[in-house]
Amino acid sequence: MVFVTWSSLFSFKDTDLPKFEIPYLDKAVHFTFYFMAVVLGMMAVREYSKGRADYRKSLFYTFLAMLFFGIIIEVVQYAFTLDRTGDIFDGVANAVGALFGVLAIKLLFSRNGRLNWKQ
Repeated sequence: MVFVTWSSLFSFKDTDLPKFEIPYLDKAVHFTFYFMAVVLGMMAVREYSKGRADYRKSLFYTFLAMLFFGIIIEVVQYAFTLDRTGDIFDGVANAVGALFGVLAIKLLFSRNGRLNWKQ
């Protein structure tokens, strides 16, 4: 999440990075960051709690945390950065990515899935 925060707030304006003109690439990046944040967050909860944490509550709170984090980042971009702008569609991409992360976790830890929540 440190990398997500840094890359969301850092100004890439005066860098020599190559410029890509791929339509909606930034939305795909937002989706991917928040998808992975939910998946990795739930894996961390599982490992830290040894599978004893309540699965549904953990999933709900992880999703909610990523949703609020995405909103806060967009507000900070809008209010406190000079060349970054908060975008409602970035927030939507964040939320959709987090929601797909929830769906991926549900598939991974389903009854027919390969992983069990409790060890």
